[in-house]
Amino acid sequence: MNYIDGFVAAVPTANKEAYIHHARLAAAVFREHGALRVTECWGDDVPEGQLTSFSMAVKRKPDEAVVFAWIEWPSREVRDRGMEKVMNDPRLQSDTNPMPFDGKRMIYGGFSMVLDE
Repeated sequence: MNYIDGFVAAVPTANKEAYIHHARLAAAVFREHGALRVTECWGDDVPEGQLTSFSMAVKRKPDEAVVFAWIEWPSREVRDRGMEKVMNDPRLQSDTNPMPFDGKRMIYGGFSMVLDE
């Protein structure tokens, strides 16, 4: 089965268009380096939790939205090779293409698919 990288971040609502621009550029780079699909979602119905929530996980501020995203790869091996290339790609370096959000509050991880119906 395919392999998934998942991400959740808090993005200032004032940076929505900048985020979309950044995401489009990043998606092209990820696809060039082996990703099958890049999906970015802007939260518009993200409830606050009492113990846990997306907002709590990324320490969302009142002027921010939660973004939920994933990258689909054909395998973990392709992901590992592709991600190394992506991280070294000059088009995504912070001095040429800074992230329009606080990357320190982003949560992410790699996931082996167990069901895809």
